[in-house]
Amino acid sequence: MRALALFTRLISSLSRLGVGLAFSLLIVVVTIQIVTRSFGFHSPVWTEEASRYLLLYMTAFGVGLSLLTGEFVNVDLLQESLSERTSWWMRLFANILTAVMGAVMVLPAWRFTAIGAMQRSPSLRWSMDYIHASVLVLAILLFLFAMTRVIGMLAGLDDGRPRPTEEN
Repeated sequence: MRALALFTRLISSLSRLGVGLAFSLLIVVVTIQIVTRSFGFHSPVWTEEASRYLLLYMTAFGVGLSLLTGEFVNVDLLQESLSERTSWWMRLFANILTAVMGAVMVLPAWRFTAIGAMQRSPSLRWSMDYIHASVLVLAILLFLFAMTRVIGMLAGLDDGRPRPTEEN
């Protein structure tokens, strides 16, 4: 099960890198917008479009991390009022459903990405498959993070409770 911990650390690190890169680029794009508008210039049209795409990728890379840290929508109040055994089963069931949802999303996300190859973004003129791929990344990462949680719970390595960022 050491491999599971290593795999979880690897996808967590790659996801953090993806979120950090997208957020850094978003800061640059928004700074360009603010500076140009502050000094009376017209903001480049592409900055609005780039901001939207960067937000999509921030969400895609951050979804799995939020599952681990408990920043996902959760029913803590209900779980905490029940016995430990019952709340463990609820967390396991929720993670299984989340993994299934992620897995079910992969094929439609792949098709959505493929459709983007026939389209171009309005101002940046990028092939939209690069943009649509954010949905595919989200689905795959959601599945992987949820499955690592399920496997960890079944192996007795994880109780399914959210963990602070430092432990991931």
